[in-house]
Amino acid sequence: MQPVITFALAKGRLAEQAFELLEQLGIDCSEPRHPGRQLVLWDRKNNVRFILVKPSDVPTYVDHGVADLGVVGKDTLLESGRPLYEVLDLTFGRCRLCIAGYAEQQQSATRATFRVATKYPNVARSYYDSKGQTIEIIELHGSVELGPVIGLSDVILDIVESGSTLKANGLTVLEEVCECSARLVVNRVSMKTKRDRIRQIIDGMAEQVARLNN
Repeated sequence: MQPVITFALAKGRLAEQAFELLEQLGIDCSEPRHPGRQLVLWDRKNNVRFILVKPSDVPTYVDHGVADLGVVGKDTLLESGRPLYEVLDLTFGRCRLCIAGYAEQQQSATRATFRVATKYPNVARSYYDSKGQTIEIIELHGSVELGPVIGLSDVILDIVESGSTLKANGLTVLEEVCECSARLVVNRVSMKTKRDRIRQIIDGMAEQVARLNN
């Protein structure tokens, strides 16, 4: 009998696109596609279990071995700092992590400390440490763009897709931190104890990604 493989997936668009890839491998995703109030769903024929969680929790579940594999945005993965195997760029969910603010940086000259508003404090700290720059991090969870607009911060560090929200608020991208997309991650222990089954899934998903991008 095949070992149970557990996927941690973030509810929403990333999960839906992951289901499309997994269905091409013969995995039945009908339960997780229509979960109702259930949080643990199954393809019992293939011994695949799905848990649907918040995006920021995917690395935690995989790191602790509650899930063997997870699909998570690169931005969330960087922020978590969890020691996971990042095995595949799934190429969907593309965006950029950027520093944005006013082109003239008119706020920065009036303050002794450079302030960065962000949902990604760990990424911000690491990025500015690499530049040798001391900052004050203002952690926000809502409309980060408000930071520079109302004078709470000099810049923001956030994901940028179209850039339309920045433009609507008079802000612009000042620096690009990195490009992001959905990634397939694996628990380190599971990679050893369930290697053959996990390798089969990784290779199958990689083939599907290659096919979709050709």
